Amino acid sequence: MTQYNVTGMSCAACSARVEKAVSSVDGVSSCSVNLLTNSMGVEGTATSKEIIDAVEKAGYGASLKIKNKKVKSNSDDELKDTQTPKLVKRLVASLLFLAPLMYISMGHMMWGWKLPSFMENNHIAMGLAQMLFAIIIMVINQNFFISGFKGLIHKSPNMDTLVALGSGASFVYSAYALFAMTVAQTKGDMSAVMSYMDDFYFESAAMILALITVGKTLEAYSKGRTTDALKGLMSLSPKTANVIRDGKEITVDIDDVAVGDIFVVRPGESVPVDGIVIDGESAIDESVLTGESLPVDKAVDDKVTSATINKSGFLKCKATRVGEDTTLAQIINLVSDASATKAPIAKLADKVSGVFVPTVIAIAIITFIVWLIVPKPFGYSLSRAISVLVISCPCALGLATPVAIMVGNGKGAKNGILFKTAVSLEEAGKTQIVVLDKTGTITEGKPKVTDVIPVGISENDLLQLAYSLEIKSEHPLAKAIVEKSETVQIPPFDITDFESKTGNGLCGTLENFKIYAGSSKYISTVCDISSVKSDIERLSNEGKTPLLFAKDEKLIGVIAVADTIKQDSPEAIKQLKNMGIKVVMLTGDNKRTADAIGKQTGVDMVISDVLPDGKEAVVKKLQSFGKVAMVGDGVNDAPALTRSDVGIAIGAGADVAVDSADVVLMNSKLSDVCSAIRLSRHTLTNIKENLFWAFIYNIIGIPLAAGVWIPITGWTLNPMFGAAAMSLSSFCVVMNALRLNFVNVTSSKNDRKIKEVNIDYTEEFKMTKTIKIDGMMCPHCEAAVKKALEAIDGVTSAVASHTEKQATVELSKDVDTAVLEQAVVDAGYTIIK
Repeated sequence: MTQYNVTGMSCAACSARVEKAVSSVDGVSSCSVNLLTNSMGVEGTATSKEIIDAVEKAGYGASLKIKNKKVKSNSDDELKDTQTPKLVKRLVASLLFLAPLMYISMGHMMWGWKLPSFMENNHIAMGLAQMLFAIIIMVINQNFFISGFKGLIHKSPNMDTLVALGSGASFVYSAYALFAMTVAQTKGDMSAVMSYMDDFYFESAAMILALITVGKTLEAYSKGRTTDALKGLMSLSPKTANVIRDGKEITVDIDDVAVGDIFVVRPGESVPVDGIVIDGESAIDESVLTGESLPVDKAVDDKVTSATINKSGFLKCKATRVGEDTTLAQIINLVSDASATKAPIAKLADKVSGVFVPTVIAIAIITFIVWLIVPKPFGYSLSRAISVLVISCPCALGLATPVAIMVGNGKGAKNGILFKTAVSLEEAGKTQIVVLDKTGTITEGKPKVTDVIPVGISENDLLQLAYSLEIKSEHPLAKAIVEKSETVQIPPFDITDFESKTGNGLCGTLENFKIYAGSSKYISTVCDISSVKSDIERLSNEGKTPLLFAKDEKLIGVIAVADTIKQDSPEAIKQLKNMGIKVVMLTGDNKRTADAIGKQTGVDMVISDVLPDGKEAVVKKLQSFGKVAMVGDGVNDAPALTRSDVGIAIGAGADVAVDSADVVLMNSKLSDVCSAIRLSRHTLTNIKENLFWAFIYNIIGIPLAAGVWIPITGWTLNPMFGAAAMSLSSFCVVMNALRLNFVNVTSSKNDRKIKEVNIDYTEEFKMTKTIKIDGMMCPHCEAAVKKALEAIDGVTSAVASHTEKQATVELSKDVDTAVLEQAVVDAGYTIIK
């Protein structure tokens, strides 16, 4: 998406006009205009010149938003509140001249306040003074007239048009009354002179402008507050870095740091760019990016992220990402880009905004004509028409959605939750089914030792022997035992004659003894394992992998290894279920392991034995029952993430720009999925509240201003009160959106339970089998094996690999292993296992 800055927009009618003009350009596939940030996102093949020309023809200005590759860019200047100071100056100047105008027009006329002697009983002098003060205030607020009449000339009237017409009509009619008064004065008709005094609306012409400026000032200030989160992120960018060059430590501008530079970070300093620790240990406070309050320990080879704070030790790091490639820069871009997009719920407001101003002008004309016909005096009829013009507020409609989206995105960023588009922020809250990948999402994704069961020796002795053998293996399960042993600081023995039995286990020599490690099947060929069979069965049912160990021909114990469940996973799943969301665990693991994890975490459904390319099909089928959010690691689960209604990448860490995901969670906590859904729901509710008040304000206000209720209740509305109401409407909408900053997205206290969906799911992918094959030498061999296996009834697909010497078949029903093996043999290859 290409970003543009747009100037000259004052209300939703303007943004609708710009969007319509750009969308009509050949080659533009989508266009989204954001009134809040005065920005526009365009997708398609149209050139920048064509798009800018279209905006200018519509009566507005546009320029290409260029992203600076430097970290210390002036990108935060784009969000700097430049409007509020200007509006404050305009407002102060307006009030200075409005005060004497109101003194003359209302203080003297209504309450008899004293005037200078030269004005006493000099009605023309009073009229001239009022006109001069009104002209000065109109000049001060000339932007309303320039923008308003410019929009009218380009056939795209906006809010400024309504204000300009209302104020201008009041002034023109008052000027007419003043000149008519001079004629009556020359004729000596004092009764006519007095009657014309009642037709002065100079104070209305000026007060309308001043009150609208009050509203604009409050609106600009509160709009500035909606970008506080984004400005806060930008302010985190370090300005300098301490790098080592030519053996000396020097301080350089952050723009001058290059990939590969060595930089140092002392306690209390911010990490300048993304890097990897090459020397030292410390605890890093990452709360500014992830929302996680506890510092994270860092050592050699660990990653550090820009803008995080070094709390204790001295670190020497190597720069891996600089400029806009840093994690902080990517987060800022994601939040900024998301705020520039438009949520589907905004479509209704957009449609109304496109015809709002012309409709209001038409209603004002009709109101004027009707009151003349009634009949009522010209001044009274004009007052009703002006009231209609100045009370209607398209701004409130235009701001209802983008302000809530901006605040919601900022709130998410503070908590390590990044919504890539406004659509994802809206859709996440509508989730009815959450599909969770197991490894790395529900579990840690890293095997750990869970049980140590010694037989005839101590636990420490069993660990020491196991460690001595497993330290020579590269298997993930072996690494779990090594990590456990190193944690308890057990030294390894020196094993000789080490041998790895592929698919079975390990063996080696310690002094004069043989040490064995492996599966129960392998160890059962070495010694009797009947004494631990019940333990093996129990551990397997718990989803753990039991590894057996023997010394010579004697069993010495069992060590169970498993991918442990994350500490917060059960509670997170419970919270999702309490929201009325069905929770499904989707994994390629075997049914026994998957069911064990599913039982421990409390998911509603477990779907196991699914290959990565099969996950997409499962998600597609689940979508027939409700809106699906897929939660995965953003790499292996990419097809499923893309297929789902909302793809959530969990534990992305520094790789925040996960293309396949709609939502990126910076932490590896499943509870952040609950927070994302919770924040989306609050934001959607806030948008609906904003739209409701924006619509209801105009629905109630316009008939009141037109005088519909006068014959029934006698209710009437002075144009000045109409202007005051208009000025506050947008302010109230923005302030309501700012309430999102006080939402506690981590608390489940106020969770609302939606109506649960019923899932009638029949697993289509019942089973997969992997066959180890010898003899495949090239892709032609792979094709031959694939063809032979897929010819068997019950085999839905087969994937063969000559490099891995195996074929994996996906079955729609149970097929005897012997049948599969025979097909491979008949094709001319040998079965290994």
